[in-house]
Amino acid sequence: MATAPRTGTRSAQVPTQSTYQNRVADYWNAEENPVNLELGKLDDLYHHHYGIGEADRSVLDEPDPLRRRERITAELHRLEHTQAEYLAARLGPLTPEDRVFDAGCGRGGGSVVAHLSYGCHADGVTISEKQAEFANAQARKRGIDDRVRYHHRNMLDTGLPSGAYAASWNNESTMYVELDLLFAEHARLLRRGGRYVVITGCYNDTYGQASREVSLINAHYICDIHPRSAYFRAMARNRLVPVHVEDLTGAALPYWELRKEADHLVTGIEETFLTAYRNGSFQYLLIAADRV
Repeated sequence: MATAPRTGTRSAQVPTQSTYQNRVADYWNAEENPVNLELGKLDDLYHHHYGIGEADRSVLDEPDPLRRRERITAELHRLEHTQAEYLAARLGPLTPEDRVFDAGCGRGGGSVVAHLSYGCHADGVTISEKQAEFANAQARKRGIDDRVRYHHRNMLDTGLPSGAYAASWNNESTMYVELDLLFAEHARLLRRGGRYVVITGCYNDTYGQASREVSLINAHYICDIHPRSAYFRAMARNRLVPVHVEDLTGAALPYWELRKEADHLVTGIEETFLTAYRNGSFQYLLIAADRV
């Protein structure tokens, strides 16, 4: 069942609008990937995205096999948490009275990071009932469930109140939806002057059509990676004006290089990401936009 809406919300269809979205929900309801779960167990912050920043590759030199695994896991988690904090830092300035919206929240780590950064209220939305239940349990465990809540809903039609949010974001979840529908919902939820931030992988239009590597990533995650230009066109159509654009491709490489060495966490897609980043067909982008 969906989380009970707050005062002022309208009823929302829960959780899907299409056969494809049902497949995505089924995938995430069944997902028990160690690269998501083992990292989150370190501090009960579960991130469903990758990481950025320089990696401490000395963890690979650890002679004890068990200790080596632990150190690699901790370093990958640090890089993922760095990305969550990097995104959160671009949402502000926010106050404890403000509300923020986490679209495609996964197991909830990003909403917790935003709350810890600003003291703000946060609503996370996921198409996976299992993820919403897990995230709400984590919020209760932290004692922040009065300010951080997760909803089993579709991020294209949330039922949350219009104009109620000072900031919103997607962290590696836009490839599961149509951008115009997504940005229309963010524009509806954000107050005038509110900030939207997205971190996403996108294919490089100047390269041509989606490369073989991008197609393999799509197949692996059951998603549809958008071209870079589509983000800016869809934002322009939906009252979101970019104020900051940053290519994080170089900053993302160390994460994937380290993850490739993590035998206990690899999923088989690591080399594909590295090849796509290095041949220029795939980019890791941050876009911050204001709602006008």
